[in-house]
Amino acid sequence: MAESKYGKNLVRKPTYEVSAGKIKGRQYPTMTLMSNNLVPGSNTYLEVGWVWEMPEPNPHIYEHSHAKYNEIVLHIGSDPNNPEDLGAEIEFTVGGEPLVFDRTSAIFVPAGVKHGPVIWKKVRRPHIQMAIVLGAGTLAEANPGGHEK
Repeated sequence: MAESKYGKNLVRKPTYEVSAGKIKGRQYPTMTLMSNNLVPGSNTYLEVGWVWEMPEPNPHIYEHSHAKYNEIVLHIGSDPNNPEDLGAEIEFTVGGEPLVFDRTSAIFVPAGVKHGPVIWKKVRRPHIQMAIVLGAGTLAEANPGGHEK
């Protein structure tokens, strides 16, 4: 059977390129599910990782910014009976303002705005953290989580 027209856009196997050493309690390295390396011309960098207990060190995502790129960061709970419950409490600082939440949520961070650190206050249940850097097609452009100091 011939490959479909858009089969080249389907990422069937993630890459594992975001790593800053061992972090207890979470998936690290995280999974890169979209980049120009995986889908040439996508110009979007998407990485995702599970958090199943209090991460250590905490924080491990430090203050950083993306000079030219907007970012959307999602925190997604894992309870199918209550999908809005994150199962954790997180403090996520944006522009010097700490935002504290315990619900499934999405945060839009405009290009150039400093954000981080991200601090886990409580973890009751596994959840997903996902970062989408719009317009950045590579790890170097995206620098998700300020992994490179």
